[in-house]
Amino acid sequence: MTTLKKKPLSSHPDQALIDQFTSGLWLADGLSNNTLAAYGRDLQLLAVDLHAKGVVLLKAQQADIEAHLAASFRAGLVKKSSSSNRKIASFRRFYAWAQQSNLIAHDPCLNILRGKPAARLPKSLSESQIESLLNAPDESLLGLRNRAMIELMYASGLRVSELIGMRMLDVSLNDGVLRITGKGDKTRLVPFGQEANERLNIYLKQARAALLKGKTCDEVFVTARGSAMTRQMFWHVIKRYASQVGIPLVLISPHTLRHAFATHLLNHGADLRVVQLLLGHVDISTTQIYTHVARERLKKIHTEHHPRG
Repeated sequence: MTTLKKKPLSSHPDQALIDQFTSGLWLADGLSNNTLAAYGRDLQLLAVDLHAKGVVLLKAQQADIEAHLAASFRAGLVKKSSSSNRKIASFRRFYAWAQQSNLIAHDPCLNILRGKPAARLPKSLSESQIESLLNAPDESLLGLRNRAMIELMYASGLRVSELIGMRMLDVSLNDGVLRITGKGDKTRLVPFGQEANERLNIYLKQARAALLKGKTCDEVFVTARGSAMTRQMFWHVIKRYASQVGIPLVLISPHTLRHAFATHLLNHGADLRVVQLLLGHVDISTTQIYTHVARERLKKIHTEHHPRG
């Protein structure tokens, strides 16, 4: 019987191998820390499960990996096909690397099939809901910071990691342009509008130095302790304001403002290729999901307002 632990052991025979693999990925592909951490967690859980049966990663067979995936479902660690597929992708990447490195002769993931993910549309807010969210912060130092962050994310469609990682030298207020380093260390220039420019300028002039209290920080957005903002803190800010203005939390995600940016641009006639460039998507198929969101929004408007809807 397979036994799964929710947390990997702090030390096991394959940890050095996993570290070697993730380090190689970082050097070869420049993947983000979050992506590398996800690969590492998936492999650690697999390694711990295999170790309990006296098997190491490089000796695993297809049946061992399939048993681990099945046990993950039973333990509630994997609840949907997308999570299972991410694990399979992690294992495929690892064993392909191991085979290329001549550590194994046969790839045990070669015939493991991925599940078909259910179509999932990104959550998006209406323009009136966004307006309420933008007006929620007060005029305190933290309120000025939060308003600038929300305005900038909605105006430019940044990922949360891009927003909080943005440095002072990445901002050109005169040109209304941000230099963003996104996934895979790819750099793009993103414009932002007058309202976001004004709010960012107010924060920089009135709040940032006061929050830093003499400390130095390269990042644009800082905390009351004088350190860079984190994803978790920004997520907490968005949820708090959403609750304050009556937006259902089921509609809120860390990328709510990014999704709204893309959807509202398309609703107002923006070209899909332009939205792709602004979002930093490599493949336009990733951007096309927003056309479905815009289409559903138009259907809803027609149903609600047409006399024969």
